[in-house]
Formats: sequence, structure tokens, C-alpha cells
Amino acid sequence: MKMRFCLFGCLFSIGLIVSSVTQAQSSKTFGDLAEGPYKKLVIRNAMVIPGHGGPVVGPYDIVIEGNTITEMILLDPVTLARKGDTDRPTGDRVIDATGMYVMPGMIDLHMHLRKEPMELEYVYYLKLAHGVTTLVPAPDRGLEQAMEQARLSAENKILAPRLFPIWRWGAGTNYSRAELENPKNAMKIAREMVQKGAHVVSVGNLAWNPALFGAVCRAVYANGGITTVHLPPSTNAVVDAVAAARLGVTMIEHHYGYSESSLDRSVQDFPRDYNYHDENARFRHAGKVWLEANKERLLTEVADSLVAYGVTMLPTRVVYEANRDILRAQSLPWHEKYTHQALINWNLPNPAFHGSYHYDWTSDDEYYWTYAFRLWGDLIYEFNKRGGRVAYGTDDNYIWATPGFSNIRELQLLRETGLHTLEVLKAATYNSAQTLRQPRLGLVHPGYLADLVLVDGNPVYNLRFMYAFGALTLDRDGKMVRTRGIVHTIKDGIVINNRRLMEEVARMVAQSKQGVGPNAVTEPFVTQ
Repeated sequence: MKMRFCLFGCLFSIGLIVSSVTQAQSSKTFGDLAEGPYKKLVIRNAMVIPGHGGPVVGPYDIVIEGNTITEMILLDPVTLARKGDTDRPTGDRVIDATGMYVMPGMIDLHMHLRKEPMELEYVYYLKLAHGVTTLVPAPDRGLEQAMEQARLSAENKILAPRLFPIWRWGAGTNYSRAELENPKNAMKIAREMVQKGAHVVSVGNLAWNPALFGAVCRAVYANGGITTVHLPPSTNAVVDAVAAARLGVTMIEHHYGYSESSLDRSVQDFPRDYNYHDENARFRHAGKVWLEANKERLLTEVADSLVAYGVTMLPTRVVYEANRDILRAQSLPWHEKYTHQALINWNLPNPAFHGSYHYDWTSDDEYYWTYAFRLWGDLIYEFNKRGGRVAYGTDDNYIWATPGFSNIRELQLLRETGLHTLEVLKAATYNSAQTLRQPRLGLVHPGYLADLVLVDGNPVYNLRFMYAFGALTLDRDGKMVRTRGIVHTIKDGIVINNRRLMEEVARMVAQSKQGVGPNAVTEPFVTQ
């Protein structure tokens, strides 16, 4: 069994390299959903958001050969006067992008695919339709299946974003627990895991042991991978956010460990009957701890330390937004048509499901989380201002965060912290590519992979233009119109028809809801 997994992993690693360089010189079709890559694809007359934080530039004619941007031709008045309008590139396909804004595909560094009966395509299509071209998923359906999906995506045999599944420490190996927990073994174990295809390794279950935590973080990075951590409240007294950064973790997910780093004691003031495995209590006090934070220390010492140690902050604010207004989360307008019934079932209050803890959620809890969001946002702002790297993830398919829609909402919640919209888009593209150690992703620039998003309207003006349903705005005549959202997502040179993706999603959702009646949340509002 060990030999079979190693062979698959080694081949997968090689496949990723081939895909990123030479893949897809022959065009493929995915029915009427997508086609490409093309020998030569031209996007004409596009305004460009580069991805590195700079302002909009253009218009450009963008030339893509296979899966790589090869040329960007500026169409400013000076250039047109010199070259004329007739000497413009053409190819196997030409997209007129007049009125559209091209930006890099977004990179979601933490999310969940969940399990059957929710189709994988449901998640993939919603993500692609909302401009996400790379995912770092938890292996909810098993690591071997996750790696197989990653291989199929890398070879463009399925219509899905690029996939970098998360591995737990020691996955795919035959080491004993004692061997895995010995810091002296970290380098050889990390080397073996990376050779088998691991790139993102989760270390949250190692936070009880700082020596082990640090050894693993250093070893994984030295072998070309990255580490990610959800710092559980159960071990924040041992490894909080500042300690995790000092020990070398690549990125810190969510909100855990930050306020704890600023406390005037070494532990949170847990109630004496607190039980971490009671999720209602766990999430209640994960919000309440922010009221204990030493605000001055948090926004100075803690922020400075996080920057100095070079950790990436991965907020995933959207998955926690329900905690500050549960009724809003449960009544979002896309639930009826676009939220899969399996996902709604998992979201409903139920102690049996992870993340379904709103069975005793009070007005006080919403206050704690409203306060937490404000102070957490202030920390993100101060961290970014000091030169820290803020990246992008959603942790969606949990807690009323529907995939795709939550990606655009996450952008809005990052803007809420005070980051400039260009900084927000940089977090979702260039910063996340750098965090993932993928140097050919995250920018619109010659030599980079053709993972692009074509938006109807300027997202720097209004991030809501990126929702699949667009946003209301005024045209040049002052008439109210609705924009078209992201018209095309391009992944690895494949041009996707986003409208058709959303139609497929609606079909899957309608099928999932056949024969479904009211539930504990909707019953008071259903006409009998």
C-alpha cells in the first residue's frame, strides 16, 4: 500500500510541473460550459488590474498561447497613433473585452468540499463562476480521492480550479505516532510527504508541542511546501499566534490565537464548566475572548511581532459572519436557488454536525462577535499597514457560507477592515500566490499562467460586480442597469462560460430540493 501511494504521489508531482509549462496545446471542450486551451487566444481591448496592488491600466490586447500569457499590447492613444488599429493580434479565438476588466484568477487558500450527496461539480462550478481558479481544500472525502481530483484538474480532464489538497502531518506514511511526534524525524518525514505530492501541510494538531510544531514548519518549508494552522483554543496557552509565527508556520487561518497573544494572563478566562468539544461553547467563547484582549498591545506589539516573523494572515472572515447576525446568514437571497439542500441540512442547528452550533445562540453572542469583528479587522489593518502579508480564503461550505458567493463576500469583509480595494484584490491574487509558493500565478503579466477573470465592470469601483448576479449600477445615460458579473473565468487557458456554469448549479440545487419542506429555521415564515 505504501509503495502504491508513493508511486501515485511522485507521478502527481511530475504532472503538476508538466501541466504548468506545456499543458494543453490541444483544445478541449466541456460541452457548452468551456473550451480551450487554444493555440492562440486573444483578449481584445481589456482594462487590466495587474494583481500586485497597482491601479487599473490599459486597454490592452492580451495574447495567450496554450496556458501562458505571452504578450500584452498597450492600446493607449500614443501607441495606436504609431501602430494604427489594423495591426492587432488575432488567433484561434478572439474575445472582445470592451467594457470588461481583466484580473488574475483568485486563490482560495482554505475551503471545504464536504461530502456526498453534494456534488463536487457544484463546488467547482460556483468557485469558477466567481473567479476562483485555485483552491486549497481540506481532504473531506479522503486524501487519495483529493489527490486524484488534483491530478485530473492539473491535466484538465475535469472542469475545476487548480487543487492543492491539505495534508495532515504524517499522512501517506507508515510512521508510528512516536516517530511522528519526535522533532528529530521532521526533516525525513517532510521530505517523504513532499515527494508523494504534499504541498500544504496542516499543523494544528501539533500545537501542544512547540518544539515539534517548529521542527515540522521548518522541515516542510525547506522541502518546498508550506504549512497552515488553525490554532485551536484548546492549545492557545501553549502556541498562540505570535508563537506560531515565531516557530515558522507559513500561514495562520481564521481568527484564533491573535487576541490570546495580547492577554494580560497566559490563558483565556474560560468558564469553569467550559468544554472545548461543546461547539456552542467553543464558538461563543472564541468570540468573547476578544473582549479580554489588551487592545493596545494587540495593535502594536502583536502586530509588529507577526510582521517581523513573516507569517501570512489568512482571515476567512466570511465563514464567521453568521455569528454576528445569524438571521442575516440564514436568509441570504441566493439560498433558495443556489445553496444545495445538503449544505442547508448541514448548516441547520444540530449538535451532531461540526459548525452547526447555533442551537442556543444569543444576542450576547452576537454582541461578542460584532466586537470581535471590529477588533479583528483593526488588527488586520495594522498588520497590513506594517508590511504584513494578508492572503485570501473562505473556509466555506460551513456556517451558511455558500461557495462562490462567499468568495465575493470575503473581499467585501476585507475591505471592511480598511484595506484599500486594490489591497483586497492583491490579497486574493498575488499575495495568495506568493504564500502558496506558486511564482507563475497571481499576476496579469507575460510569462504567467493564463488564470484570469473577465469582469463586466470595474471591481475596484464595486467589488459586488464580481457576484454571479452582478450588481445594480448606472450606465452613461444615468439609467439603472444590472451588470453581468464575471463573464468568463479562464483557468489554464480554458475559457469558461460562467452563465452556463450557474445554470448547471441551479439545476443541481433544484434537484437536491425536490420534496423538501420547511425546516426549524424557515418554518415560522412559511404560509400554511
